[in-house]
Amino acid sequence: MLEYLNQLEPSLRTLWYIAIPVSLIFLGQTIMTFFGGDATDGAVADFDSNLEGDMPFQLFTFRNLINFLLGFSWSGITFYHQINAMWLLVLVSFLVGVVFMLVFVFILMQVSKLAEDNSFVYHETIGKTAEVYLKIPAHKSGKGKVLISVKGSTHELDAYTEEEGIETGSLVTVIKADETGLLLVKK
Repeated sequence: MLEYLNQLEPSLRTLWYIAIPVSLIFLGQTIMTFFGGDATDGAVADFDSNLEGDMPFQLFTFRNLINFLLGFSWSGITFYHQINAMWLLVLVSFLVGVVFMLVFVFILMQVSKLAEDNSFVYHETIGKTAEVYLKIPAHKSGKGKVLISVKGSTHELDAYTEEEGIETGSLVTVIKADETGLLLVKK
């Protein structure tokens, strides 16, 4: 393999020297992604700047560098004998590298849209309708229980009322929720 590479023109040899290790790193990243070894990019910018903001991705990451170099090197190798002007070859390879990087960022953005936070927060019950599961005593004199559906999952929570008592099976509206999960409801 080294003999073959040493016989090539210097510019083509350089492209191969970029393509081989970058392809191996890309393969390793892909395997780690499928086996869960790469939950985050892991790259940290080495300068003081807020790159996170509202963007779900960072532009300057090791993964994006690998994607760019993958597109750059392999397109350069592919078009080396078709494009005679070196400046045009570098320009085409650069553009293909940018496209590789942008395609990956686009895919990452689409995948991040699939993520959904299904954690239960008591304040999300406010304004929702619930069914009384255990009778709720009148005028804050005790607690009953209600069944309420939030984000597709049903929760059994303690409830009280400031009004008349509410019988089992009645529908109520949640007025207030505190951090302990105690709900103020009305019929």
